[in-house]
Amino acid sequence: MIKLAKRMSFFSTLAAIIFMALQVVTNLYLPSLTSAIINKGVAKGNIPYIWSIGFWMIGFSFISIIASIANTFFATRESQRLGKNLRFAIYQKIENLSNDEFDKFGTASLITRTTNDVTQVQLVMQMFLRLMIMAPITLVGAIILAYLNNHQLTKIFIVVLPVMIVVVGGVIYFAVPLFKSIQKKTDRLNLVFREELTGVRVIRAFDKESYEEKRFDNVNRDYTQTAIKVNTIVALMMPMMTLIISGTNIAISWLGGHYIANKRMEVGNLVAFMTYAVQILFSFMMLTMIFILVPSAQASAERINEVLDMKSSKRSIIDKPTNKKIMFKGEKASLLFEHVYYRYLGAEKLALDDINFTATSGSMVAIIGGTGSGKTTLINLIPRFYNLEKGKILINGEDIATVPQHNLRDHVGFVPQQAVLFSGTIRENMQYGAFNATDEEIWKALEIAQAKDFISEMPHGLDSHVEQGGNNFSGGQKQRLAIARALVKKADIYVFDDSFSALDFNTDDKLRSALKKILMKPLLF
Repeated sequence: MIKLAKRMSFFSTLAAIIFMALQVVTNLYLPSLTSAIINKGVAKGNIPYIWSIGFWMIGFSFISIIASIANTFFATRESQRLGKNLRFAIYQKIENLSNDEFDKFGTASLITRTTNDVTQVQLVMQMFLRLMIMAPITLVGAIILAYLNNHQLTKIFIVVLPVMIVVVGGVIYFAVPLFKSIQKKTDRLNLVFREELTGVRVIRAFDKESYEEKRFDNVNRDYTQTAIKVNTIVALMMPMMTLIISGTNIAISWLGGHYIANKRMEVGNLVAFMTYAVQILFSFMMLTMIFILVPSAQASAERINEVLDMKSSKRSIIDKPTNKKIMFKGEKASLLFEHVYYRYLGAEKLALDDINFTATSGSMVAIIGGTGSGKTTLINLIPRFYNLEKGKILINGEDIATVPQHNLRDHVGFVPQQAVLFSGTIRENMQYGAFNATDEEIWKALEIAQAKDFISEMPHGLDSHVEQGGNNFSGGQKQRLAIARALVKKADIYVFDDSFSALDFNTDDKLRSALKKILMKPLLF
């Protein structure tokens, strides 16, 4: 948590603390003015004194309001800024994770860490700038002022505070482990829900709706039961605290009444003391809520730091400082696999074992093998989605491990096994790898990819809407659009990972024939 707090602005944090301290000071001083206005004004019928102290009370109240607004502004702005920075930092870190490291966390867990966990940290940081400073200062200040007001009545807190500590300790003891459990169960809930959303067609095809409903219901029920348990424990604290506060006020009123009857205390002092008592007990309750929420946020902070602090390993794809670049002379390109070995994280056997081959411009190299033979693994090494265990991959004589990722991937047109389209328009998707691509270049690529016909028939052409994941297109159409997007990029090396699987024979044949016509410029793979 402290590590994440260092990302906050020093000046905004300091401003929030100063305004909160100002609010606390004014709030602590107001009961003294109340005592004075009752003892010296109301009791003695001194109207000018009442007006004088009344104006001071209005002034202090106004200062308290302004300080509270300013504190809320700085606390909210800084906590939201922290959340924004954390989300962006996690996003940047995820971009640099290798596929192995990405799989270690899982998509659902990374989403939870970026949203739910960051929100938890945000909430506690906002509370820190408001309550964590306000509560202890108010608690200590109110106890001192209450003691100065009447040290005999202050002895009541010797009994009350230990009782409150026992109650709070019990709540923390039982609730904190459940908060950590809830976060893990949130990950599980998101995982199952995401699987059901992405696999909805498979679920329907196998008529497994009832099975998946039971599966989700079990996870949801488990999460709900834990949430009910932890919220019940926390909820019990409020009536118990209310009972303690009410009992304290009764004790103060009873003893204070005796002191007033015996002329050992004035009415104004009793009113002020009761105000201090409320401030003491409520500040203690605020501290209690903080003690409950902080462990939950601490667990979230640990999960965030687990991602941010992941050290660069041999498998990481973080760039090393270098001035190297892949250079292409005219239309020439060469790709060399030199004694390449690769093993998946935690696997005993090698996925790729001593792979050697060379491919040059104008050639088409096909990787053939059975299911699980490592075809996709080999192809994923070219754009450096994984780092090698041993060996080298050279493009035009440069080892891709020593070249910045953006330079390497600028020269690679990659079409994945699973065609991915982004929500937006056809044009936006086509310009994903070439922002300045003209409509003429896009239509040319669509023609080669055999996608021109169905796009031109759409009412809005290139401005036609693409739903999330390209769900308004068939599997074959998505594959052709993904191929066209790679062609628009005008890369020097094209990588097709089983990208024709959803095409019928005639479309496949036409597409391959069209690709052969442009084969002399790039290297197709």
